[in-house]
Amino acid sequence: MALEQLLELSLIALPLVGAIVVAALGPRRGEAVRAVSVGVAIVCLGCAGALAAGFMALDRRPAAFAPEFVASWELLPLGSGAVHFFIGVDGLNIWLVVLTAVLILPCVLVSWTHVTERVNEFYAWLLALQTCMFGVFLAFDIVLFYIFFELSLIPLFFLIGIWGGPERRHAARKFFVFTLAGSVLTLLGVMAVVIACHKTTGVLTFSIPQLVDIVQAQLTLQRPADVDYWRNIQYMVFALMMAGFAVKVPLVPLHTWLPLAHVEAPTAGSVDLAGVLLKIGAYGFLRLCIPLAPDASLLFGLPVVTCLAAIGIVYGALCAFSQNDVKRLVAYSSVSHLGLCMIGMFSLTAAGLAGSLMQMINHGLSTGALFLLIGVIYERYHTRKLSDYSGMAKRLPYFGFFLVFIALSSVGLPGLNGFVGEALCLMGIMEQEVDKAGHGPLLTVVAASGMILGAWYLMTMLRRLLFGQVKEPEHHGPPIMDLQPREWVMIAPLAVLCLLLGVYPKPVLDSARPDLETVAGMADRARARESKMATPPAGVHAAVSKQ
Repeated sequence: MALEQLLELSLIALPLVGAIVVAALGPRRGEAVRAVSVGVAIVCLGCAGALAAGFMALDRRPAAFAPEFVASWELLPLGSGAVHFFIGVDGLNIWLVVLTAVLILPCVLVSWTHVTERVNEFYAWLLALQTCMFGVFLAFDIVLFYIFFELSLIPLFFLIGIWGGPERRHAARKFFVFTLAGSVLTLLGVMAVVIACHKTTGVLTFSIPQLVDIVQAQLTLQRPADVDYWRNIQYMVFALMMAGFAVKVPLVPLHTWLPLAHVEAPTAGSVDLAGVLLKIGAYGFLRLCIPLAPDASLLFGLPVVTCLAAIGIVYGALCAFSQNDVKRLVAYSSVSHLGLCMIGMFSLTAAGLAGSLMQMINHGLSTGALFLLIGVIYERYHTRKLSDYSGMAKRLPYFGFFLVFIALSSVGLPGLNGFVGEALCLMGIMEQEVDKAGHGPLLTVVAASGMILGAWYLMTMLRRLLFGQVKEPEHHGPPIMDLQPREWVMIAPLAVLCLLLGVYPKPVLDSARPDLETVAGMADRARARESKMATPPAGVHAAVSKQ
């Protein structure tokens, strides 16, 4: 077995083994539980870093859409086919795997003193969640992808429902019901594409790359009956898959579970939810919906998803501005920022797809860091109301520095990571509207307004929280201290990554380019098919001219 395959298996197995170990240690051995969790987080980060380094060292084909470092074993034979434990990496998932690994250690550290009851259970669920998230991104079998996709609901349900805020049970139920309902429809979409491919070719496969190859081959057929059949199948597959992925993103109006889940979740749950779990929905669109239903993505997904995303950009920003709870403010900012991510993706252009992938990574870093900083100040004062604070930059200068830095990253200040993804998303949607659709850049203007609105509510939050006369909530116990070494370790690396990706995003973009260009090529072929169907035959033109 190659080293890279061992690293992939380690990323899935180590958090699960760690979860079993810390659960067995018991609630009274909190220090041992935390030490094991930190060790697992560090090893996973090393494995993900080594895997990314090995991937970047590959001399890849210019338009590869197949995984590297494949590990595959048969799990369940089904007639002529089988469900496989099929994992690997490509340009679409490698950096999301790294993002997941980067955020494990901050999640462990931020809970160090905050979680004092049932400590072993908390860290067991937290580590189990990491296994599910790694599994979703690494899976290249569509059933395996769905299994990990569904299993990710369970750990977060318990993290919110047991260690959350006053309304934790309501938040956990709402989160679970919303996401499960969408996931059931996604399962129907998954099965529909498998059955359609089997009916057409006689090949029963659950391999995502093989399913994509079959669909793309069928779309090149010239017989009208074949074209109509696959067009109808695509619409059904896209609509069903979209139901689950749109809840996960979330797109307006399926977002209502998100603010409550964020507010009630413990800080580690909020970081994982914003940093990684929301990306599973966007990744599902990129990995499955567009390649398996390119014509439906163009004719249905592009107008519907981009319009919903544009509404979400403005709506999320206005809701964020109106919040007094700073955690709820950041939760609504996710609706706005991920709206821009989806607009870039469904521009169906190479630039927009690249911007969407970058925005997933950037949002995970920036918003994850914002939730960590909110957790830091909440741990000291036990309130998140902006009206309770003022002038905290004088009281906690290092905290104030990092909060300003990360807020500027989230706003999209040139030189920081947010700018790269947002600029590419805007370039992609402008290319679609102006060059390909041939009409005015309405969505581009709306998407760009989200950047302005983002600066408005985040700068307002900074002004109210950090500047002016010093005003801090009443507190009892030891004196309030600025960032401690443990908090530096969990926040400073994220700030450094935000700077590095803003200054030098080339490694991420170059490693993802072949796969993103392949997806963009699928969309371009869908445009060509649509243009061909919309253009009457030459004889029709001649008849019309004679009349």
